[in-house]
Amino acid sequence: MNIQLSAAWKQLQSMINDFLALLPNIAIALIVFFIFFFVGRSVKRIVRHLTRNRRQARNLGLVLGRLAQGAIVLVGLFVALSIVIPSIKANDLVQLLGISGVAIGFAFRDILQNFLAGILILLTEPFQINDQIVFKNFEGTVENIETRATTIRTYDGRRIVIPNSELFTNSVTVNTAFENRRLQYDIGIGYGDDIEQARQLILEAMYEIQDVLREPAPDAIVVDLAESTVNIRARWWIQPPRRSDALELQDKVLTGIKNKLTAHGIDLPFPTQQILFHDQTEETDGDRTRQREGWPAGKNAAPKPRSIGGSLRKLVELQTKKNGNNQSSPNNKS
Repeated sequence: MNIQLSAAWKQLQSMINDFLALLPNIAIALIVFFIFFFVGRSVKRIVRHLTRNRRQARNLGLVLGRLAQGAIVLVGLFVALSIVIPSIKANDLVQLLGISGVAIGFAFRDILQNFLAGILILLTEPFQINDQIVFKNFEGTVENIETRATTIRTYDGRRIVIPNSELFTNSVTVNTAFENRRLQYDIGIGYGDDIEQARQLILEAMYEIQDVLREPAPDAIVVDLAESTVNIRARWWIQPPRRSDALELQDKVLTGIKNKLTAHGIDLPFPTQQILFHDQTEETDGDRTRQREGWPAGKNAAPKPRSIGGSLRKLVELQTKKNGNNQSSPNNKS
């Protein structure tokens, strides 16, 4: 028993001595790793600073900066491991990295998918920082494009974090992709109003707004003959195409169109519904020529009036006549 305790104690002392001998190497390795880490962060900031003022190269700068930081940190990790364990060779580290990469790939598949999608978004640039986009039920301004997710700020002051894989595999509407943007609104006029006059008044109202672009020119076209209105679609272009400018200009255009139409006597009718009441008495029951219930008699002769009482009397007469015929037949004689 004493021999076993002595052997265990010697082994523990050996492990403690080995650890104490490695302390200087561990301290040096940590210092080296943090140096590489801060160098990577500095390189990332430098690359982002160089491409900050260049819109076309901004996303590429983000990608290069993050890749450079990751590569520098990975090299620093290899150097730190070689300092702590001098027996580890470069090929051993490569093999360890390969095995670890496969295991990490299976364990963090979604994270890696978002990472690769973020890299592709930054390289292909379907949208950029400060663009205004619409994704499913979310709409706002792109604040940041990270390698894992993209953050947008909604117009009502909320932040939405969207995984990059979702953005890369689904449709995204970029409202600020081009310099100009067309807006439209349907205006309903009465069926008794002159369409050409209303169209001309709508165009005049749009041309009176200073911020409406003259090229491309605004237009007004008939798009629908609705239940109670003739719908004319007013279309105009704006620059820049941002949300605040679109709302402000739409307010001016619609206010001008409404005032212009009403000033010239053009009706802007409310939705209406016609209700037909059943106008029927005992005398006019079934007589379509004397009823006002939306059932025209047509070109043929209108059916004669009928009532329930008359139908019952006719049924009784038919039944009586039938019984009389049965009694007068030869088979019923005694």
